[in-house]
Amino acid sequence: MGSDEDLYEDLHVSSHRYGGGGEQLAINELISDGSVVYAEALWDHVTMDEQELGFKAGSVIEVMDATNKEWWWGRILDSEGWFPASFVRLRVNQDEPLDEYSCKPGDKQQDSRNVLRRHGFGPTNKDQMRTNVINEILNTEKDYIKHLKDICEVYIKQCRKRADMFTEEQLWTIFGNIEDIYKFQKKFLKTLEKRINKEAPHLSEIGSCFLQYQTDFQIYSEYCNNHPNACTELSKLCKVKKYGYFFETCRLVQKMIDISLDGFLLTPVQKICKYPLQLAELLKYTNPQHRDFADVEAALNAMKNVAKLINERKRRLENIDKIAHWQSSIEDWEGEDILTRSSELIHSGELTKISQLQSKGQQRIFFLFDHQIVYCKKVSYK
Repeated sequence: MGSDEDLYEDLHVSSHRYGGGGEQLAINELISDGSVVYAEALWDHVTMDEQELGFKAGSVIEVMDATNKEWWWGRILDSEGWFPASFVRLRVNQDEPLDEYSCKPGDKQQDSRNVLRRHGFGPTNKDQMRTNVINEILNTEKDYIKHLKDICEVYIKQCRKRADMFTEEQLWTIFGNIEDIYKFQKKFLKTLEKRINKEAPHLSEIGSCFLQYQTDFQIYSEYCNNHPNACTELSKLCKVKKYGYFFETCRLVQKMIDISLDGFLLTPVQKICKYPLQLAELLKYTNPQHRDFADVEAALNAMKNVAKLINERKRRLENIDKIAHWQSSIEDWEGEDILTRSSELIHSGELTKISQLQSKGQQRIFFLFDHQIVYCKKVSYK
């Protein structure tokens, strides 16, 4: 990961809900009538299956089938596939219309707008939009808890029953500290629910909830750092048929969507990345005079800092791993380990060593670390 925003490039597990079944009914009614319905991607969707439709945030998708509540079928140019309905927002909800799909009065697309507005999905005032975002944050937290529960109480529980297939070390490699994350998120959700004003959601003050737990969110650092190891271990195990069959059985028993375990385990990485996006949207629809404005603004910065911290820790671990690998490649190493004093390789390259005792310069490879310089003789094998 390169910049502070790197974590934001992952998948999103959030959603905007504007009435559930009513929205699906409206969309499918229009599709059946031959109208074209477009949705705009709120976040990137990286495909996990060849039947899924990948896209970037901002992409415009033609919705072709919205029968399923969670997964819709759509098209972008010549590509078609399934995509999560929670990753998109119906185009009529955007503040600025998309010029490339502007319509003339009376055409099919204008009719689509009118039907969707009758179902309550047209432009709304700022308070209503803030209510929508509040509901989104709460509902996605509930969905996320269900997701974590399935992993912890189905996959992990069943794995522990099969000591003949899994060691505790393997389970830690695969699942990391996801059980600790599950416990924390349940506590966070209870606090969040207490801050929701059920009678007037737009008046809810939830910024302080994120500020209260900003340190606890750092628990994700360990999980994110371990995730590549989890993917490697799962890939190795699933080459053996009995493991693939075992994981698939767990999924079917719990009636989870058709995604492999490594896809489910990516969700916590996605979740911690998307809190800043949700808070940014909440701030967008929060008036500066609102009692929650200052806390939401502070919460947004706090969650950005959490993502930044996770990136920095990940880079540090990657650097340590590179240094350890580098030192192991040096023949006849003498002295203390590089890692006792340094944790980052800043630069390397070839230089000429000049000595008063030798008339001819000697070519050496220099390595500049954060606290020391090491030079080595290049050995060529003929």
